Amino acid sequence: MLRLLLLRHAKAAWPSGVPDVDRPLAGRGRDAAVLMGAYLKEQGLKPDLALVSPARRTQDTWDLVQPILGEVEAQLDGRIYEAPVARLLKVLQEVEPGIRTLLMIGHNPGFEDLAALLIAGGDTDGLLRLGRKYPTAGLAVIDFPQESWAAIQRKTGRLERFITPKSLGNGEDD
Repeated sequence: MLRLLLLRHAKAAWPSGVPDVDRPLAGRGRDAAVLMGAYLKEQGLKPDLALVSPARRTQDTWDLVQPILGEVEAQLDGRIYEAPVARLLKVLQEVEPGIRTLLMIGHNPGFEDLAALLIAGGDTDGLLRLGRKYPTAGLAVIDFPQESWAAIQRKTGRLERFITPKSLGNGEDD
């Protein structure tokens, strides 16, 4: 079994004159990233590899999550930034076979579209919430019966859970 952890970056600020790729996390986003990192650790959801978009807000999210999880190999992957669903699927399918649990930290609408493409069923409540909104710092945990990332295709995954800062009791989802 393979497990994909799709973590949308935490809430970013919109400073004037700053290009999108360089937007930092907002204060609330920093808090949400720490909360989600603690959740990942408490639930034993430690990845074998983290693929992170090169945008500042995704790197900032990872920089807050990683120390909580402990040592995890991480790679910046420029293909994740502003990626359409087809490119995200290709990134996923190219992951090395030895990786059993993969964390991707990226953006919407790509992550929402990727989750919709991959998920065939699973957690009913999570599916309903995911269908309404994939907020910042939202985490989709998707399990696959395949033994190779290359074998993953549309509608082969099962949503194990969908967690947001709000579902953990931390304010509103953005």
